Amino acid sequence: MGGKESNTKRNENTIGGNYMKKRLAGLVLLASVALVGCGTSNDKNEPIVISGKQFTEQYILPQILGQYVEAKTDYDVEYNEGLGEVAILTPAIEKGDIDIYVEYTGTGLQSVLEEDLKQGESSESVLERVRKGYEEKFDVTWLEPLGFENTYTLAYSKDQPYNAETYSELVEASKSEDIVFGAPHAFYERPGDGYEAMVKEYPFEFSEKESLDPNVMYEAVKQGDVDVITAFTTDGRIERFDLEITKDDKGFFPKYDAAPLVRQETLETYPELEDVLNELAGKISLGDMQKMNARVDIDQEKPEDVARDFLIEKGLIEE
Repeated sequence: MGGKESNTKRNENTIGGNYMKKRLAGLVLLASVALVGCGTSNDKNEPIVISGKQFTEQYILPQILGQYVEAKTDYDVEYNEGLGEVAILTPAIEKGDIDIYVEYTGTGLQSVLEEDLKQGESSESVLERVRKGYEEKFDVTWLEPLGFENTYTLAYSKDQPYNAETYSELVEASKSEDIVFGAPHAFYERPGDGYEAMVKEYPFEFSEKESLDPNVMYEAVKQGDVDVITAFTTDGRIERFDLEITKDDKGFFPKYDAAPLVRQETLETYPELEDVLNELAGKISLGDMQKMNARVDIDQEKPEDVARDFLIEKGLIEE
């Protein structure tokens, strides 16, 4: 694994393309300005502010929601792109700095509400719990899920000497092989469903741990800079890069159904908004999300163009 640091830095310009790198470069300043100066109001003349996290589908999903809202209503939409992870987005939506973003039910349950997952708990049960918890704690509600789950899988390249199909088999491989693990920085800090909790359930013995930008880690495992990564199941690069994926055989990770979060005050201010957004419920499949992500990450298309194409192809808006 020699030369890992220099190789990873070199690969930053290839994974996700220059588009995503340039996009991220200016977002820290934009996000900070937005949080200081453009908090949402109760005025219908003010735009609805939609935000997201700093990985590919979280640039596409705000565009799908926003373009659909603008096509179906008279409301204006403003995008505060790539604001940050859940630790930033939760207080932002609670305070009214943003109105909407797409979150994942398992993240809301364990990382925000810090509630334990019940063995074998259904998607419907998790959604009910996070909806109740967010409404009581943040005055924010969960709308209907969009139709896909973006959960974790541990992925590795097919040229590795081990042939693990499950997390448990990968644990055994880590005891005899020199395996370098890579994950986004946020994964190491997450309570409940992050790295520390995962290794308590699955006692991996990785030789090293690397913190990687989510838009870099797939290229890093492909190039051999790391051996195993926490891949997202909706990522089109799993198939394009011909990576092996493993099954969470103990059911450690909860359900991660994607659904819009909206401030309840915003729903009161914009009375058509809830029904319009719920028209998108169940419309985005796992395969749809994988293809859209690949078009941005690999084919270098813009998220707003990919989102518009999706809405047109599904007959949700007119060309």
